[in-house]
Amino acid sequence: QVQLQESGPGLVWPSQTLSLTCTVSGDSITTNYYYWSWIRQPPGKGPEWIGYIAYGGSTYYSPSLKSRTSISRDTSKNQFTVQLKSVTPDDTAVYYCVRGGCTYYDYWGQGTQITVSS
Repeated sequence: QVQLQESGPGLVWPSQTLSLTCTVSGDSITTNYYYWSWIRQPPGKGPEWIGYIAYGGSTYYSPSLKSRTSISRDTSKNQFTVQLKSVTPDDTAVYYCVRGGCTYYDYWGQGTQITVSS
């Protein structure tokens, strides 16, 4: 059974950098052909895909967030991390880490609420 668990600060000040980590168990993030994504859902809106890191370490980001987003990984800890720079209140959302690329996802973390506010 694959399990994903997000960890993050909960509250972030505007203009700061948000950093979230996903710890994966039950599978390796280097397993061939799997992709590991971040998705967020702002209040009252639909899910928004942020980007992924592939099994080989390559990354791909949503064009709308690309300039502010970076996804990396620590294979020794089986974790992957997203950083979102210069956050604003519009970045307030529930953030999920998932196994999957751009369109298909089979395992999700429980999600973590991130609020951007001063």
